[in-house]
Formats: sequence, C-alpha cells, structure tokens
Amino acid sequence: MLDWLYEIVAQLIVWIHTGLSTVVPKDSGWAWGGTIILLTVLLRLAMVPLFVKQIHASRKMQELGPEVQKLRKKYKNDKQRLNQEVMKLYQENGANPLSGCLPILVQMPVFIGLFQVLKKISDADEGKGVFAMTADLVKSAQKAPIFGAHIPDTFLNAWGADEKNWTALAITAVAVVISSITTFFTVRASMKRQPVTDENNPMMQAQKMMVFLAPLFGLFGLGFPLGVLMYWVTSNSWTLVQQHYIYSKYPPIGADTNGSGTTKGAPTKSTGTKTKLKKSTEPEPEPEPKPKVVRNQPTRKPRSKRSGSPKR
Repeated sequence: MLDWLYEIVAQLIVWIHTGLSTVVPKDSGWAWGGTIILLTVLLRLAMVPLFVKQIHASRKMQELGPEVQKLRKKYKNDKQRLNQEVMKLYQENGANPLSGCLPILVQMPVFIGLFQVLKKISDADEGKGVFAMTADLVKSAQKAPIFGAHIPDTFLNAWGADEKNWTALAITAVAVVISSITTFFTVRASMKRQPVTDENNPMMQAQKMMVFLAPLFGLFGLGFPLGVLMYWVTSNSWTLVQQHYIYSKYPPIGADTNGSGTTKGAPTKSTGTKTKLKKSTEPEPEPEPKPKVVRNQPTRKPRSKRSGSPKR
C-alpha cells in the first residue's frame, strides 16, 4: 500500500549517496552514515515552516485560554454546548488546535518509510535490490562499517548472536539512550512553553502522552536498525536546537513581563514614582480625635424674674 512512499525514500537515499560518493569512498560508513544524516537534515529543513506554524498555533491557543475558561464555567453542565461554543470561538479567531500536531503527522510517514527501507536493506538476500536501490547499493549499505557497527545491526540481534559483537552492542545501546533522552527533552520543552493549558486541546493531550511514552520508545529502539537510530538521534538533536532558537524568537505569551504589566528588567520612569507607590501601600495614621467643645447654653429663668412681678 505504501510502496510509493518507500520508493521515494529509497530514491532520496540513492541521490544523496551518489552526491557524497564524490567526496568520500562510496562503500564507507561515512558515505552511508552521512546519507542518513543528510537526508534527515533536509527533511527537517522542509518542515521548519510547519514548526513555525505550530508556534503560532500555540500562541493563539494561549491568547484564547481565558475565554475558554469562561466558557467552561458558563457551560460546565452542558458539554455538548461547551464544545460547540469552544469550536465557534476557535473559528472566529482563526485558531486550529490540530495545527500544532502537523510536524508530528508529517514526520511519522518519513520515519515509517525510512524504517521500512532500512529494514528491507537489512533483510535483503545477496543479489537482490530494494525498491529504487540496486543490488550493488544494497550490498554496499549492508557492509559499510559505522564505528565498527553496520546499518542493519540492532541491539537485540547483536545481543542474541552466538558470537556477540560488543562494538555493535555499545553503538546501538548509546544510540537508543540518546534517542530516548532527546525525545523526552523535546517534548518537555514543548510542554513548558504553554503556561495556559487547555485539557481538551488535542495538541496538549498528545504532548502529555509523548512525555510518558519517551522511555517506552527507547525499548522499541532496541529492535531498530542502526540506520533508523541514526535518523532518530539526528532528528531529535535538530529539534532541540530548533526549539531553542525559535522559542527565543517567539517567547510564550506573558514570559516577557514580570507580572505587573511592565517588561521584565525595564527601568522605572523616576524615583518619585517608586516613593509614591511605596507611600501609598503604607497605612496612614488615624487622625487624633478633636476635643469636644461643650457650649454652655443659657438657663431659662422664671418668668416672674424676667417681668419683675413677684412669683405667686
């Protein structure tokens, strides 16, 4: 079903290997290892626009986070209406939660295609070609030494062999460990970038799952050919560097402020402002109560005294 994909990957390998063969011996590990690394770099360069789109999607989701929380409180007892209102909010603001998953969705077919091509190379009988690769190229790839190991070598096969190839065991084990660690840190970096989270965001759910699956991927890597592990290590290393650069260029919303609405590290306008703010925060002393003024009201004298007539 996916033979067309495998043909494309195999043809890319042939073209890159042919170009490198003009610089290094065509049957060397430098030629075949360099082919895998260069193929990975070219594919990741092609996916840079998707990664930038993922960053913009993440920022848009952060901007809409408070509005989504308001909708949650308003329709907390009606999930169907809540989903409708949230989707309406995303559409009105041009946000797409799934756009953050595009790099992963695009990268997976490449990984599957490369895995299948390298597996076919590893299992190919002598004198057999693989997709766009001739029998001579397949044999050259199988025998090319890469630090004492070969592209078809896997950790499990090297461990289960009667005569263990300790060099192949060491190379594949190191590649598996590096792949697992870099996978964990790339996903963790994506998670830390999103201070305002939406639990129903498919991108967030996929990233949370990836954090816990990173060690499990390491176990799967024990059965991967060295060529696939080289792709994995190169791709993850590229992602770490790319994340550091793009994240510094597009910081998360709110990361450039100190929580008071001003840019972190920005100088204040004047010292008078600081003093005024400081004084406003201190409670003012209560004024002392004024002494009560007692007015002596004249007493009413008897009428007889006012008129001069004797009192009866």
